[in-house]
Amino acid sequence: MSAALQVSISGKRGELSIDASFEVGAGITAMFGRSGSGKTSILRAVAGLWSPEAGSIKLGERLLFEAGVSDVPVHERRIGCVFQAPILFPHMNVRDNLRYGLRDGSIEYEQIVELLDIAALERRRPRHLSGGEAQRVALGRALLSQPHLLLLDEPLTGLDRTLREAIYPYLKCLPELTDVPIVYVTHSEDEIDRLAKRVLSVDSGRVIGDMSVDEFARKRLPSNGEP
Repeated sequence: MSAALQVSISGKRGELSIDASFEVGAGITAMFGRSGSGKTSILRAVAGLWSPEAGSIKLGERLLFEAGVSDVPVHERRIGCVFQAPILFPHMNVRDNLRYGLRDGSIEYEQIVELLDIAALERRRPRHLSGGEAQRVALGRALLSQPHLLLLDEPLTGLDRTLREAIYPYLKCLPELTDVPIVYVTHSEDEIDRLAKRVLSVDSGRVIGDMSVDEFARKRLPSNGEP
C-alpha cells in the first residue's frame, strides 16, 4: 500500500498568497487551475524547491517539511519530477540519462525501456530527440529513481497535438506500473478526462475543490443541461 501525501502549507510566492491543504493517495490526481493560480508553487513546495512560511508536508509517516522545524533536502525526498521542459544532461546519451540516479527497486531498467519504447534512442544525445521522445526519457529517469511520489508539472505543454497523442498511452499506464501517488499539474480539461481519477481545483493559491473526474465533468456542463 502506497503512502499518502498530506499537505497543509501557507506562504507568499511573489504577489500570490498560497494557503493549500489536501491529501493525495495512489493513482493520478490532477491539480487543475488557470495559469498563475498557484499550482506550480504548491508543487515546488512538495518537491522541496520552495519553503512555505507555515505548515507541513508528509509522505506517509515521513515528515518532509515543517515550518521552522524540518526541511528535508530535495535529493533526500525520494520524489520523481517531470517538468514542462525535460531536464536532461546534454553531454550524456539517453542510456546514461536514464541510469543517472538509478536505484534498486521494483521498477527495472529493461522494463522502463520497453514500456516507454525508448530502446532505439539509448545512444542518442538529448539534442537529437523530439519533444515527445525527450519527455519519455525524463519520465523514465524519474521512475528509475524508485520514487515514493511522482510530480508531473504540465508535461505535455509545448508539444503539438500529434506528440501529445503519442505520449498519452505512456502516462495512462503509470498507475499500473507504480502504486505511488502521482500529482499531475495541468490546465487542460482533456488531459484530466483521459488520465486522472481525481481532481484538485486550485484558484488564487487555494485548493477550492476535491472531486472525482466524473464530478468534475458534471460541474463543467451548462446549467440548462444542454451539450
